[in-house]
Amino acid sequence: MEPLPVEVYSAASVRAMDRHAIEGGIAGYALMERAGEAAFAVLRRHWPGAKTIAAVCGPGNNGGDGYVVARLARAAGLDARAVTVTDPRRLKGDAARAHADFIAAGGRTEPFGDGRLERCDVVVDALFGTGLDRPPEAPFVDAIREINRLKGPVLAIDCPSGLHADTGEPLVAAIHATRTLTFIALKSGLYLGHAPDYVGSLGLASLDLPVGTRTADAPVLRRVTDVLAALALPPRRRSAHKGEHGRVLVIGGFVMAGAARLAGEAALRSGAGLVTVATGDEDIEPIVVSRPELIARPAASGANLKWLLAAADAVAIGPGLGTGREAREAHDAALASDRRLVVDADALNLLAADPRRRDDWILTPHPGEAARLLGTTPDLVQRDRLGSVRAIAERYGGICVLKGAHTLVHGPADVPWVCDRGNPGMATAGSGDVLTGVISALLAKAPDPVLAATAGVLLHAEAGDRAARAGMRGMIASDIVAELRGVVNHPWN
Repeated sequence: MEPLPVEVYSAASVRAMDRHAIEGGIAGYALMERAGEAAFAVLRRHWPGAKTIAAVCGPGNNGGDGYVVARLARAAGLDARAVTVTDPRRLKGDAARAHADFIAAGGRTEPFGDGRLERCDVVVDALFGTGLDRPPEAPFVDAIREINRLKGPVLAIDCPSGLHADTGEPLVAAIHATRTLTFIALKSGLYLGHAPDYVGSLGLASLDLPVGTRTADAPVLRRVTDVLAALALPPRRRSAHKGEHGRVLVIGGFVMAGAARLAGEAALRSGAGLVTVATGDEDIEPIVVSRPELIARPAASGANLKWLLAAADAVAIGPGLGTGREAREAHDAALASDRRLVVDADALNLLAADPRRRDDWILTPHPGEAARLLGTTPDLVQRDRLGSVRAIAERYGGICVLKGAHTLVHGPADVPWVCDRGNPGMATAGSGDVLTGVISALLAKAPDPVLAATAGVLLHAEAGDRAARAGMRGMIASDIVAELRGVVNHPWN
């Protein structure tokens, strides 16, 4: 399996790459055969015991890829059939040739119907791929729903059928794939919207296109990779002291002391040398008793908070903050300072109520908070996560980290970042507070706030993945914190 590249493109850009390759002298059928060979190799690698294969073939080139897979499976001695949803006599071009080669090799096609897929070990989804931009009609919707009903292993070719290749939103119905093998380049619809519910494990086959094919078009996303973690975590000098590792101030805990404590400990576990929590008087003792390495100070005094702000290299405001008078005063003081800021939770809700703009802060909303910042609904944010993260960064300035499955990071650069790590176990109370602590620790030392945000998202997701090894159900935020020390000491280079 090829390593996934950093760049993620629109479906139109990838189609242009395919067209340029053909115009450059690579026959279209040669590309189709390469795609089918790559898909069959994935099938054999991940389901070596499979004996019965059904390729559900559609009316276009994606269906042609399916016929190639079925032919190769048959040649390997497997019971391979091609299940058709439309009359294969209507196929044209390379897809028609792939069908003819399958028949010439002794293959047979079967019309889709009840029971056709019941006894298959693996179903190959070759209905639409990236070619669908409108809701599928019957009988295609029926085929998609039947494949999903069976709940067996499914290999999607290029893109799960029914999933929009740009937005990641299902068009009425979409295949829930076990694995997806995409071709030539990564598409944005494999990362955005509800794609995590449909794509499964993702692989890429570049089809041996000439070097430079992908660089002709501009990507719409970039994947967060280990390189960023390595840049954000340089080696430490043997003579270093705690002041050199960053001073972080966490402002919060007025209504939920645990949230501020989680953020503070996450900052410590991510390498900050000194972490202070500014909170309500009654919350100081619980925080210090549970984690004595944290310094806790009262935030009610304006002069005291001003001094704490001046001493900090980075400030995280919002975890457990609340929206009362003391919280608003602390919020205003932090935003009026010249410190680098990570703004989260209730601090984002206060910002939505009193919008202002800064170019040096990092905003970390979940979809609900993003909806309040934009004056819309969480559902609309999720439907257009890329547009939403861009809109927040444009309206409020600085960097926006839109949390959720495949967290997005967008700042001054034109191309947002996407993190493809993490897992559903991280959808638990306090996980966002942990992320705020991680980013603030990096922000205290990183030369570039975008690096702090992207690397922080990656490290948080990696810690979550390590915590999930014991099981995602029942995972809590403290489990993520417990993994941070190992993650930030991992040899990322």
